[in-house]
Amino acid sequence: MLKFTFTQATEILFGKGQMDHVGTAAKKRGANKVLIVYGSDRIKTSGLFDKVTASLKAEGLDYAETSGIEPNPRLTSVKKGIEVAIKEKCDYILAIGGGSVIDAAKAMALGAKYDGDVWDFFLRKAAPQEALPLASILTLAATGSEMNGGTVVTNWETNDKLPFVSPMLIPQFSILDPENTYTVNEWQTASGTADIMSHILEQYFSPIDGTYVQDRMCDAMLKTAMYYGPIAIKAPNNYEARANLMWTGTLALNGLLSTGRYGDWAVHMIEHAISAIYDVTHGAGLALITPYWMEYTMTEQNVDKYYDFAINVMGVPANGDKLLAAKEGITKLRAFFKAMGLPTKLSDFDIDDSRIEEMAEKATAFGMIGQFRKLEKDDVLEIFKLMV
Repeated sequence: MLKFTFTQATEILFGKGQMDHVGTAAKKRGANKVLIVYGSDRIKTSGLFDKVTASLKAEGLDYAETSGIEPNPRLTSVKKGIEVAIKEKCDYILAIGGGSVIDAAKAMALGAKYDGDVWDFFLRKAAPQEALPLASILTLAATGSEMNGGTVVTNWETNDKLPFVSPMLIPQFSILDPENTYTVNEWQTASGTADIMSHILEQYFSPIDGTYVQDRMCDAMLKTAMYYGPIAIKAPNNYEARANLMWTGTLALNGLLSTGRYGDWAVHMIEHAISAIYDVTHGAGLALITPYWMEYTMTEQNVDKYYDFAINVMGVPANGDKLLAAKEGITKLRAFFKAMGLPTKLSDFDIDDSRIEEMAEKATAFGMIGQFRKLEKDDVLEIFKLMV
């Protein structure tokens, strides 16, 4: 295990009734005028928008709004929000939605305090000096963006989907009411579950040894997601299932699992290359890629990690043939994703092999990816060929 410093600055308000405290929480942190960022008008028809604005008004806070944030949020929507924030002189940002909305809000927080093009940060041409403070109200359990400093934005003009991470982008507070996820449909619930699992696996498959406690936390969170994901699909108003998925999604990517080590993240970079071109649902793309990445990267030298996953998470009986058991674990993982209606081939997304070399190039645009096993462009291309 590596040495580490762990600090988590986000205040989590979890459970029923926590929506009532949004105005108080924002005012306590110095907000005067809040930019509310959201996706569709569903938050208005559901009454959620009215609850939020009533709470803000009760504390004497003004607000502006920007909407239409897409899944795989677009740079164009981010720039629109930046313009609103500056024009309306907003000093605080509140994202209401899932990871895409929160990611867009984070990028707006960067751009509102930067004289240049916000895309500069994603191209690694600039480092932020300041950002607007922000908070979130989560409506989809998936990305963990509600408790970390990461954001991912898609430039549709160049077909690039790139991440950026800064402690300045960590939400000051996030409200997690599982009831706000009751309306999430089967596809998004399944994709969100896969997204949560991928975040855990990206940290579980680390080249750093001696992280037994982190690995066992990963086991527990993976099993929780696999237990409650199918329940939430069948019974969307099951509070216990929604609550456990929501909290697992937050814990999966708030820095806890990566203490004392670093993760792999190759699967995410490969998925970014796919959705930058084909705009696929992020979690579904991760569900597709993960078993193929595992099959490609597993060797006799690193099989122990795959074996542990097979035994501890997928319930494969322990035996002397670690490679065989590990392969069975991967097979069972793919079957789990398929049972939730998620893709197992690129063709399930209506994607052929015509642009796989281009996607491999995009995935490795900044050099080799992965840490558990480093991958060059040709490696990524081989993984794409397995998925065709």
